[in-house]
Amino acid sequence: MSLALTHARFRILETIRIPVAVVGGAFFPAASMLFFVVPFAGEDAVGATYATASMVMFAVMTSSLFTYGVGVAEDRAQPWDPFSRTLPAGPAAAFAGRVLSGLTFMFLSLIPVVIIGAVLTAATASPVQLLLALGAVVLSALPFTFMGLAIGYALPTKAALAVAQIIFFPLAFGGGLLSAPGDAPGFVETIAPYLPTRGAVELVWAAVGDFHVSTTSMVALAVWTVAAAALAAWAYRRDEGARFS
Repeated sequence: MSLALTHARFRILETIRIPVAVVGGAFFPAASMLFFVVPFAGEDAVGATYATASMVMFAVMTSSLFTYGVGVAEDRAQPWDPFSRTLPAGPAAAFAGRVLSGLTFMFLSLIPVVIIGAVLTAATASPVQLLLALGAVVLSALPFTFMGLAIGYALPTKAALAVAQIIFFPLAFGGGLLSAPGDAPGFVETIAPYLPTRGAVELVWAAVGDFHVSTTSMVALAVWTVAAAALAAWAYRRDEGARFS
């Protein structure tokens, strides 16, 4: 565990030396809150609470897909990455450190969204609801973390960036993150339960409000998580074999 923390500390320090990398991860969800949630749902306590939860999932998706997807692809292009895999500690500590640092920046990206929701809207949540939401966020981040890892280990940097951008918006829009529960266009309501974004945001909605999750969405979320994990494992083994064959 100490080795994993050492790797995590290294990655965190490496990232914060470029402040724009930290600010950039939090900018889009925070800007979405300011431009789309505050003016239109800010005075509606229920609507603002659900909208803030949706923007939290925006932040989770942004952080997971780009931190892991683009970050892993960039690291693979550096000499240090293949060398670190040959160290006596093995790749597990480095991998765990990467995940821990990614979670750190993911939670940092949530802070502006939560502050804007608390200060500039009528969104409300009790301490218990916030604690439940925190657990829901961690669980909901899994499929997107695995997607990001799969992209990062399978593709070079430029391709990883493009793929992460391509899949981000369709998943966000198709999962209903851009509308209140039940208010999305008809075709979105039809496909949303089968996308991981819907199951993920339903968990957070249920944590902070009186929302009942859909069985279909939960099954789909589990399937996407397992499939993304399998794809990430395959991409890692493929990259490992290509480097050391």
